[in-house]
Amino acid sequence: MAYNIADLFEHVVDAVPDRIALVDRDLALSFSELDERANRIAHHLAASGIGVGDHVGIYGHNSHEWVEAMLGCFKIRAIPINVNFRYVADELAYIFDNADLSGLVFDRQFAPLAAEVCDRSPKLRTFVHIEDGSDGDLAGLPSLSYDDASAAASPLRDGLPADRSGDDLYVLYTGGTTGMPKGVMWRQEDVYFALGQGIDAVSGERVTTEYTMAERAAAGGPLVFLVIPPLMHGAAQWGTLGQMNQGNTIVLLPKFGAEEAWTLIERHGINSALITGDAMARPMIEHLEEHPDRYNTSSLIAVASSAAIFSPTVKERFLTQFPNLIITDSIGSSESGFNGIRIVAAGQAQNSAGGPTVTPGPDVAILDEDLNVMPRTAREPGKMGRGGNIPLGYFKDEAKTAATFVTATDGRRYAVSGDWARWEDGELITLLGRGSTTINTGGEKVHPEEVEQALKDHPAVFDCLVVGVPDERWGQKVAAVVEFRDGQSAALDELADHARAHVAGYKVPRELHVVDQIVRSPSGKPDYPWALKLARGDR
Repeated sequence: MAYNIADLFEHVVDAVPDRIALVDRDLALSFSELDERANRIAHHLAASGIGVGDHVGIYGHNSHEWVEAMLGCFKIRAIPINVNFRYVADELAYIFDNADLSGLVFDRQFAPLAAEVCDRSPKLRTFVHIEDGSDGDLAGLPSLSYDDASAAASPLRDGLPADRSGDDLYVLYTGGTTGMPKGVMWRQEDVYFALGQGIDAVSGERVTTEYTMAERAAAGGPLVFLVIPPLMHGAAQWGTLGQMNQGNTIVLLPKFGAEEAWTLIERHGINSALITGDAMARPMIEHLEEHPDRYNTSSLIAVASSAAIFSPTVKERFLTQFPNLIITDSIGSSESGFNGIRIVAAGQAQNSAGGPTVTPGPDVAILDEDLNVMPRTAREPGKMGRGGNIPLGYFKDEAKTAATFVTATDGRRYAVSGDWARWEDGELITLLGRGSTTINTGGEKVHPEEVEQALKDHPAVFDCLVVGVPDERWGQKVAAVVEFRDGQSAALDELADHARAHVAGYKVPRELHVVDQIVRSPSGKPDYPWALKLARGDR
């Protein structure tokens, strides 16, 4: 039995071939059509010399070609590598080299930057560009257009590897909060059970065969699922793959905009939308509040958030507009997979200080500094760890692997990504934030996320990040970088008083920096290095 990503996809194709699998702008592909298109790019890559274990970068905005190229790589046992389309030259050169890219599938608009750095990657020999309506200069790149490459290749599975395995690798590059991105190496079987719906997020039930999800897909009708974050982010990849594993229909948003998101929700009768916290939720709900009668949103029954804070106040605004809406707030990481989920409906109490409070997933534990598994009765914060199906380690980084994937005193191997958390009543876990962003003020630890949630509850605050800046007396002091709503503002004292109602006094900001816009990644994750640099005055 092989829990292999390509095999799992093909099982669903065989079970529901005529069902719509993917919608991208005006193109709607059935599962069989998507399979044929993935076969075509797979055959082209193989004929170009891409073999088992080779790495192929995918460098572009959300598109059907992005999904096809990812699936095509899995089909020939190659490894797709997510490339951040926001990277500048040095960052791009780093990932091309660090990931040992042999091939690159890219949006034409990025051709000049790719050409600038590709000569620093000696293994990179295969180039395929996606025509995106731009006139990006292809000079210096021996690139074939995606459409031409596909048209000349076979749509059949014949000739593709038949010896796929659950041991085949999946690699996800994660930026983290410091340093250059690192490639997290997963066995495909492990990532399927950690992120791909192999374990039910609510019940904890594991699938029993590689055909289980395909059989369920054939037995029931599809939901229509809108993927808003960029596919170069792990949450979007697994939002897509996980829903496809269930036979559901994926609608892609090429580039985030609140108006564009609601337009697609109306046009395609979206049942569930994937977002990354407030960075997407706030502009979406504010646009809807400003235009209450513009869209027919009656199909929307669920909003799923992961990877970034989804504030209780913003959730309440969604629930005011959609009284029957189900909101799921999931936590996890590239290094651990799914760690927990909270389902919120109208009228339910929500935690207003700290990160999400969730029901932990299987194999989740909290470890102390000595790698002891903390009892559920403990109230002290510790490091969140996940055992069971976890990664092999980081690509080409043994030291980081040893630091992150540890053996605890109970003898089990855990992925400990740096997230701090604490038990709540022995049943729930509250996520407190990353250890790398934790502020130490006078010996007291402050986790930025809990202060950010308290500040964002203030009516004048649109977005904010919290960092620690040097202080002669306390070592560090809490500083808030704040983006106010248009036409609104608040003084530091007012914000501090507001925060004090939600968090302890030592966590209250002592310094305020006002900016026009908070900088976040395309996926909505906070850019703490930017905020720290600004707060320290290192401009």
